[in-house]
Amino acid sequence: MHDSSFSNPTVVSARCEATLELGRKLTSELDLDRSVDTLGRWMAHYVAELIQDAEKASDEERPAKIRACCEVIISLWKHRHELPNGKRPFEELEPILRALESLDPDDSTPRYFRSVRAAADDADMDEEAKSWLKLIDGLDYSARMLIRYCLTQAAEVALDKSREWGALAEAAGADNGVELPIIRVIVGENSLLKKSDPNEANRKQLQDRIDRLEGFTQMANALASDLKRRVQEFPEAE
Repeated sequence: MHDSSFSNPTVVSARCEATLELGRKLTSELDLDRSVDTLGRWMAHYVAELIQDAEKASDEERPAKIRACCEVIISLWKHRHELPNGKRPFEELEPILRALESLDPDDSTPRYFRSVRAAADDADMDEEAKSWLKLIDGLDYSARMLIRYCLTQAAEVALDKSREWGALAEAAGADNGVELPIIRVIVGENSLLKKSDPNEANRKQLQDRIDRLEGFTQMANALASDLKRRVQEFPEAE
């Protein structure tokens, strides 16, 4: 573990202890005594032995052994996605994380028909046609926001265990990968929606979402009415 923050002995102690705790949880979670996963079983036992050896080391040897142990734990953490089913950190959130990774209502990048819409911006088009294309941006935003809301609600059920993993990894300085930032998004989204005393920035953000969703609703209702009218104009089936 090579980090400039380790020049501070207090930081070293806190960071290393957090990393050892992460290692203890990994080995406990793996618990592979009856597993056919020989490599995983060996790794769990190896890390457990390193932790035990570091804790029993003399005052002179302990710092070096703890650092070596922490490096192995961080290496194991980086390969968490390769752990067996039922043993992976964040496993319950994996389907939700994959979906949420590309859904950020604060990201203005279009999700649908990106190249066509980019070309349309530069094209010499009728203003009415451009206005219709502009509406797509609002619909794209609203669709992403609605989907993200649904996924956030689904994730809340599995969030407690993942939050524990996230807290350990963050304290250990193992904040790599997409999971922790996305878990923060989920927690932040829940917090925003559940705040009893939102500040002005929160109010503005929520009001902007309301305005966009109301515009989305108006567009959807207009389209539904137009489709109903067209259906009514069809000849009756014999």
